[in-house]
Amino acid sequence: MHKLIAGVDEVGRGPLVGDVVTAAVILDPENPIEGLTDSKKLSEKKRVALAQEIREKALYWNIGRASPEEIDKLNILHATMLAMIRAVEGLPVRPDFVRVDGNRVPAWNFESEAVVKGDSLHAEISAASIIAKVERDNDMISLHEAYPQYNFAGHKGYPTKAHFEAIAEYGILDCYRKSFKPVKALLEEK
Repeated sequence: MHKLIAGVDEVGRGPLVGDVVTAAVILDPENPIEGLTDSKKLSEKKRVALAQEIREKALYWNIGRASPEEIDKLNILHATMLAMIRAVEGLPVRPDFVRVDGNRVPAWNFESEAVVKGDSLHAEISAASIIAKVERDNDMISLHEAYPQYNFAGHKGYPTKAHFEAIAEYGILDCYRKSFKPVKALLEEK
């Protein structure tokens, strides 16, 4: 029996809108996946294809989220840690060890380590990075379909010039993170 090592990563700490999304993935050492790396280094087409392959070949995977309301209540760091806990605790098995991308691990009862740039160093973290990114991008595509005037599919919720122009013209939706400075400042102007 191989040691069950889960990789964990997050996507969406910087955007002004939507959930912060995390993933936990336990890869199958007998069924390797070619091309795993940091999701930011992959084209969208390659990410989507790899996400599908990860979902099919990994032993286990799970998505964890924290909502804009939780982000506003807890702050983005603590909400991200909460989403990571949800991702790992939602796995159908308890991992023997957890590798988390970044410089800290959540307060949990798993043997674990934080690995800076782990999404480029460990396949299980790369896999988590990819499925979390595709999941959050899909959230933004759904939001774009509901509110095309904001172009969420284009900027993915990040604070771009075009995004600020859309907010100025159409206002702030319920799915915005109201504690984030640019959003908070616009709300205080009203």
